[in-house]
Amino acid sequence: MKEFCHRLTRGADLKESIEGICRDNGFDTAVVLSAVGCLSKTHVRLAKAINEVEVEEDFEIVSLTGTVSKGEAHLHISLSDEIGNVFGGHLKEGCIVNTTCELVLGVLEEYGSKREFDRETGYDEIIFEKEIDHD
Repeated sequence: MKEFCHRLTRGADLKESIEGICRDNGFDTAVVLSAVGCLSKTHVRLAKAINEVEVEEDFEIVSLTGTVSKGEAHLHISLSDEIGNVFGGHLKEGCIVNTTCELVLGVLEEYGSKREFDRETGYDEIIFEKEIDHD
């Protein structure tokens, strides 16, 4: 695994930035190792994929985890408000960095990935494939 570090600045869309970093650098398969920072606007899809929350308010990123496959991210985020209330869900476009987000990605060099429709879940799910070393 190779590490990649990048600082996102005010106004950056968190999800779009992560996807763009992976596409621009040719990272086929990556995972979020760490993300420390804050948001001024939040867009999160809640459990059961029915309701979404969009709020223009300052939040601290408590955790961010997930994968990026061929430039498409599947990320979950937890956020805290100014009195410590925490909520989270599926990260959507529209989560805007306030002052900073220090991002560390792990690039999975030995794995390829693709998405395939899963009839059981009803979604295109990621399939990880360990690449064969021909050395």
